Amino acid sequence: MPRAAGHHLLWPNVHLHIFDAEEPGPTALIQAGIHGDEIAGVHAVEELLEEGLRPRRGRLLVVPVMNPPAYRAQQRAVEGGLDLNRQFPGDPDHERYERKLAHLFMELVKDEEVALMATLHESKKRYDPEVTPSFGQTLVYGVDPCPPLLAQVVDELNGHRASDEEAWATQYYPVSTSSTEVIVDAIGCIGVCVETWMGFELGRRVQMQRDVVRFLLEGFGTL
Repeated sequence: MPRAAGHHLLWPNVHLHIFDAEEPGPTALIQAGIHGDEIAGVHAVEELLEEGLRPRRGRLLVVPVMNPPAYRAQQRAVEGGLDLNRQFPGDPDHERYERKLAHLFMELVKDEEVALMATLHESKKRYDPEVTPSFGQTLVYGVDPCPPLLAQVVDELNGHRASDEEAWATQYYPVSTSSTEVIVDAIGCIGVCVETWMGFELGRRVQMQRDVVRFLLEGFGTL
């Protein structure tokens, strides 16, 4: 698996950016586009990279588009394909690319000893504690208690919200088959699924995803 800083290919069309800071520290990973119809996180990560996102401390891994075929189709998964977010830990010998790619990504996070992993998602449902499932405007985690970093980020997000409708919350919602939870179980990192609500216009969702990434990496000490 790639260790040197720079631009790599995790898969023939899955780009992996690795940045090392001069000051040593833990490794953080930001991933977007595992579901092809959840595009705000992809835009946010690509904008941040264009603007020179770099770590102050430790190592930063960024995968802007985890599932390019689904992203091109603007669908959760490709027609007749598998939900990549449900294929972990993967299988290198499987006939489907989703299972093979999940295996490669799993090997990456283990080799890199990732300490923070954020997966950028979107939801068609605004979070309501009385409605299960509903995710929009939450930082979702699967290990109780809530990692303090996530509560801190929610406080910062709510301090920057444009209206009460944008209010953020943490949400404990373990899903044993999700990529994030499989990875957290395997390596013990902090894992979070970032969920913006699709009811907002795209530009606003992109900005909120940018804010989440920045606050997460600042709170973790990467930025």
